[in-house]
Amino acid sequence: MKLRTYLLLANMISIAFIIILLVAFYRYMLLSMDQFIWLTSATVGAAIVSALLHFLLLRPIEASVRRVGEGAGRIAAGDLEARIEHTGFKEFRQLADQFNHMGSSLETSFRQVKAAEASQRELVANMAHDLRTPLASVQSYVEALQDDIIQDEETFRNYLATIRSETVRLGNLIQDLFELSTLDGTKQEPDELKLSIVEDVLVELLPRFTKPIALKSLQLIVRLPDRRVSIIIAPRHLQRILQNLLENAIRYSPKDGLLSLTAEEIEDPYGKLVRFEVCDEGEGVPVEERERIFERFYRSEQSRSREGGGSGLGLSIAKLLVEHSGGQIGIQPAGKNGSVFWFTLREAVDAKKTSEI
Repeated sequence: MKLRTYLLLANMISIAFIIILLVAFYRYMLLSMDQFIWLTSATVGAAIVSALLHFLLLRPIEASVRRVGEGAGRIAAGDLEARIEHTGFKEFRQLADQFNHMGSSLETSFRQVKAAEASQRELVANMAHDLRTPLASVQSYVEALQDDIIQDEETFRNYLATIRSETVRLGNLIQDLFELSTLDGTKQEPDELKLSIVEDVLVELLPRFTKPIALKSLQLIVRLPDRRVSIIIAPRHLQRILQNLLENAIRYSPKDGLLSLTAEEIEDPYGKLVRFEVCDEGEGVPVEERERIFERFYRSEQSRSREGGGSGLGLSIAKLLVEHSGGQIGIQPAGKNGSVFWFTLREAVDAKKTSEI
């Protein structure tokens, strides 16, 4: 039943009830004939006027309800951009606001789902590519060794070294993927965060880079605050961030180049921050790629060359770790050549006490 018909029927029932009462009053001599005729005529006239008013006043209400219904139908048909006009009574304008907000939320959610699906497809494709290359290399070298093609001892050892390096690369890629999925799935609560002393983290981390730095004859300069600085992040997470940024800097640095790792205290409205910078003298990152450099599997070289050996996940992991700890991360050019990867983390309130221990 339509709304107009329902309200008109309700009005007619009330008028009929009034007329029945008038008939009862006239029958029991409570009304004279003239009074009965006048009151009945007035009631019928009021019914006619009420019906006309119902017809006229319900039109904007029906129009508003119809617009909501049409908008809902368009969304149900897949048109998530459907919106309704803010016209009519106050309640219907509020309903239109809520409907349009719902449509915007659905559209945003749908786009996020589509983006997640596209990212998942890209992730699977990149994983397949990155896993297939070292696996194919390992397979070819193993087959060569099985067929006794290699008789020279030095070549034999080189083959084994290559197989080992490729398996290590596979292990690192799988570990990166595992850590990335772990970071996506859970977020640390503030009370679970631990304090890291920058100097202690670097003392443990930097010896790992002695060999790769020596192989490219690089010079590493480290600049730290004069006192021991404590920041709000788990030591292993700070270590992983710096490790990924240093590996990236070493990978793209030219031979005999200069690297620098700097940590300095800076002020902000909410307290002290520690800003880390890892600077290299590589070719740098083009302006149009700086927004995407922290995406998963994204590499600056469009040819996807494996010469550098990167998996394209290190910077993504660094970004997630920094953001999970409430910090920021970015990249900027370093003069004519090179790049500066920077990130900030909040300094612990009791940093001064820590330095006195």
